[in-house]
Amino acid sequence: MTLIPEKLYFKIGEVADLTKVKPYILRYWENEFKIISPKKSLTKQRVYSKRDVELIIEIKRLLYKEKFTLEGAKKRIKELQAEKSKQLDLAFPDAKYQTALKAIKKELASIKKLLAD
Repeated sequence: MTLIPEKLYFKIGEVADLTKVKPYILRYWENEFKIISPKKSLTKQRVYSKRDVELIIEIKRLLYKEKFTLEGAKKRIKELQAEKSKQLDLAFPDAKYQTALKAIKKELASIKKLLAD
């Protein structure tokens, strides 16, 4: 298993080193798997989140170890995300909890905005 450092963002070269996937393949996968969405830095470099790196590792596993086709890997990723979403719903079955969490998230966003100004 690949150990991902605790960083907010990774440059494409760092992701290539971590995952042992060439940068041109990473760029290709960005086009094929819309869930990989690196942001662009001020210098127009791709910066990947930790979630993006985890998805790349999973895609690599599906394609190279499990021998999925691109279409099969896309379908499997969607299934895994649906399962994960379902697990989150089960973790907070009560609608009151979900409403409270949304309110907390909104409040934190407003605090972040105040701090940024």
